[in-house]
Amino acid sequence: MTFVITGGCCNDASCVSVCPVQCIRPRPGDPDFTTAEQLYIDPATCIDCGACVQTCPVSAITADWELPEHLDAYLDINAAYFVNSPIEESEPPDPVRRRLPEERPQLSVAIVGSGPAGCYAASELSAIKGVTVSLFDRLPTPFGLVRAGVAPDHPNTKLIAKRFTPALARPNVHCFFNVEVGRDVSVAELLEHHHAVIWAGGASDDRRLGVTGENLAGSVSAREFVFWYNGHPDFADREFDLSGKTAVIIGNGNVALDVARILARSDTTLATSDMADHAIEALAGSGVTEIVVTGRRGPEHAAYTTSEVSALAQLDGVALLAKSDEIAHVAEVPGHRSAVVTAAADRRPGAGERTITLRFGLMPESINGTDAVESVTFRRADGTLETIETSLVVRAVGFRGNRVEGLPFDDTTSTLPHTAGSVWEPESGEAVEGVYCAGWIKRGANGVIGTNKSDAAETVDSVLHDLAAGRLHEPPFGVDHLEELVSSRQPDLVDQGGWKQIDRRELGAGKALGRPRKKLVRVDELVAAARSGS
Repeated sequence: MTFVITGGCCNDASCVSVCPVQCIRPRPGDPDFTTAEQLYIDPATCIDCGACVQTCPVSAITADWELPEHLDAYLDINAAYFVNSPIEESEPPDPVRRRLPEERPQLSVAIVGSGPAGCYAASELSAIKGVTVSLFDRLPTPFGLVRAGVAPDHPNTKLIAKRFTPALARPNVHCFFNVEVGRDVSVAELLEHHHAVIWAGGASDDRRLGVTGENLAGSVSAREFVFWYNGHPDFADREFDLSGKTAVIIGNGNVALDVARILARSDTTLATSDMADHAIEALAGSGVTEIVVTGRRGPEHAAYTTSEVSALAQLDGVALLAKSDEIAHVAEVPGHRSAVVTAAADRRPGAGERTITLRFGLMPESINGTDAVESVTFRRADGTLETIETSLVVRAVGFRGNRVEGLPFDDTTSTLPHTAGSVWEPESGEAVEGVYCAGWIKRGANGVIGTNKSDAAETVDSVLHDLAAGRLHEPPFGVDHLEELVSSRQPDLVDQGGWKQIDRRELGAGKALGRPRKKLVRVDELVAAARSGS
């Protein structure tokens, strides 16, 4: 008997440290840790203790005898990893004990961005005696893409927020939500009140296709669409043309598959989720019945993970399709991922089924239309053109970071230039004193939620190293002065208590409707809810 990690794995790796036989791989520090689709349990080594189950923040680990039928493949998927990566060393990693140097017993750190990277950094730092953390977010709510990016039909993935909640409640963590750094307070002012600033603001812009017609009405980024259906305040009033029969998604990563799945799902499924009400209503009236997901290269190079493409094949009332001539060369490739695509090429849709068609080897050539999208043209690998009629094109080709005022920026990678999270100035090669980064703005828009844990830990270690080396100067002001300064400029500041009021309001409203949460989607509504307990 063994335990099995399923496709809901967030790569947080909390399970690794509690495993007495170290049968979970890859581990933080292993060469493939940051690129692995998920973590895996070696069935030949597992002793069936179940310690990993208790620590998994997203409930992704199940005993093999309890695996539901639709997850049976994960027993083989876990075992297959160890065919080419056998366990050769099983000593548990040394525990990490972080502490401040005796000669510098106090440390104050401002963290900009309360998504996974920021929350992991806050969790690590606030657990150290003598550390004070100020956590900033532009929105009145924390957790970043956990709230605004994770698909509403993936509720277990959202459970990671419970891992962050205790850190936010610690007395040495001060929350400054609904505060925009750069507008309400500058990075320079944060450094006047802290030893260090960690920028964890994510990647808030979209990569472009660079084709004609990209800016036509009906051509939208996946970020816009995802934020809209998840209730991000910046996109609550957006409208999308869902009247057409066909939607075309350019890109085939997990975000593209999220969009395809949401467009294909029935309104009854979405109505019981935490999806924003305006999106539930719009999607219930959608005319979209055919979703085409396109990738530039073949299926062996597709950016989606095994778990996400498998989920498409299991949707009720939806047929996952592919074209035989585009996937023929992967039919002999072993593995569940290839098997799913091969089966899709053999399937025929049933009566009344919506369809998701995976297309490969299609390079976007142009998005066509006069005032709005009417079609999109692709160039096939053989040089011929193919045009698909559609009124909705979703561009899911990735995210990019934005410049941060006053900080250096690498335009090529859309990240802050850094060494182990310590930001430096490219022209001089000198470190920017007291400034650090974590998450997507540090490494680019890649990895999953749990990838940010080791990423943030590396940055925290850099902060502590610089403190001990005397490279961080004492700030002239403290947190009390900062609170006065920020509240004078942003009277609608939301603190940790305010967020608890918002959370309580949303959870209560959702419970009354049989849903996990009913989101407030406008800043004024969120601020009013935050004040309701004061």
